Amino acid sequence: MFDERSYDRRRFLRDAATGAAAVSTAGLAAAAPARAATTTAAAAGTGRSGAVSFRWWGTSGWRIDIGNRTVLVDPYLSRYDTGLFRGAFDEETPLTVRTTVIDPLVDRAENILVTHTHWDHFNDVPYIAERTGARVVGTLTAYHLGLAHGLPSGQLAPVKGGEVLDFGAYTVEVVGSLHSRNGAWSMAFPGVRVSRPPKPEKISDLPEGDTLAYQIRVDGGPSVFFMGASDFAERNLVGLAPDVAMVASAASTSTADYVPRLMAALDHPKVVVPVHWDNFETPLTNPPTVAPNDRRRLDDLIAAVRKASPRSRVLVPEYHTAYHF
Repeated sequence: MFDERSYDRRRFLRDAATGAAAVSTAGLAAAAPARAATTTAAAAGTGRSGAVSFRWWGTSGWRIDIGNRTVLVDPYLSRYDTGLFRGAFDEETPLTVRTTVIDPLVDRAENILVTHTHWDHFNDVPYIAERTGARVVGTLTAYHLGLAHGLPSGQLAPVKGGEVLDFGAYTVEVVGSLHSRNGAWSMAFPGVRVSRPPKPEKISDLPEGDTLAYQIRVDGGPSVFFMGASDFAERNLVGLAPDVAMVASAASTSTADYVPRLMAALDHPKVVVPVHWDNFETPLTNPPTVAPNDRRRLDDLIAAVRKASPRSRVLVPEYHTAYHF
C-alpha cells in the first residue's frame, strides 16, 4: 500500500518470536540478529511435509513456507529510492527490478497473493512470477498489469473477494478490503485497469487497483490474516477469527476507530503483527530502518492493540527471520 501525507506513508510492524519473548518497539534496534532463512528448492506437491514458517520481507511482504511449498504476499524486494522518505517524492520514478536482490531470496513460489497494485506491493511480482512460474492472485487490475508485463493469462488468477481457494495443504480466503486514506482523506494513484494497458514504466503507472486482504488456513497449522493497507470493510471480516493478524500501521487518523473496530471484527487474534511501518526504500538489513513519524505510528499502533485487545500478543519482527505460530 502507498499513502501520502502530502504523499503520506504508512507503516508496519511485527513482533518477533520463534518461541522467543516479544520485544518492545524501544528494543527493536537492539533485538537479536535475524535468523537467516534457509530453503530447499523442492517440487510442490498437493500435501506438505515439514514446518510452517513466516518470514517478513518488509512493507507488507511475506514469504510463507508450508513444508516444501512457498506462498508470497506482496513481495517487494527492490526497494529503490523515489524520494518519498526524503520529502522529495517523484511520481515519475522509473520502475526498477533489482534482480540481484531478488534472485538469492526467491528460489521458488507457487502462489503470489497481491493485496493491491501500488509499486511497493506489485513492482517485483511480474519478474518473480516469470522466474518461478508462480500463479498471481489479485484484482482484475493485477490481472491486466500481469498481461501488460507479458505473463500468460493462465498464470493470472483474478479474484474479487469471497473466494476460498483450495491448494490441498492450505486454503486461501480472499477478502474484499479497502486502501488507507492520507491526511486529506484521499490516496495516491487511485484508479483501476479494466483492460490491458501498455507495459508500465514509472511508479504512477501502477494504480491502487482496488484492495484485497487474504486469510491463509494451513492444514494442521495456524490461520493467518494478511493486510496490505490500513483500512478494511468491517462486515467482510466477520467469521474469519484468525490466530494471527498481520495488521498495517495506519497512515493517518482518517479512518475512524481503526484498531478497536479491526480487533473486534477479527475476534481479537492471539497474535497481532503490525506491518508496513519500515522505510521501504532502504535495504532489507537488520535492524529495520524506521522514519521518526513511522516510529510514532508504530508505537501508537502497539498501544491501541494492547488497549483494544489486551489478550493479544504483539510481535515485532526483523527481516528474513522465520516465525512459527
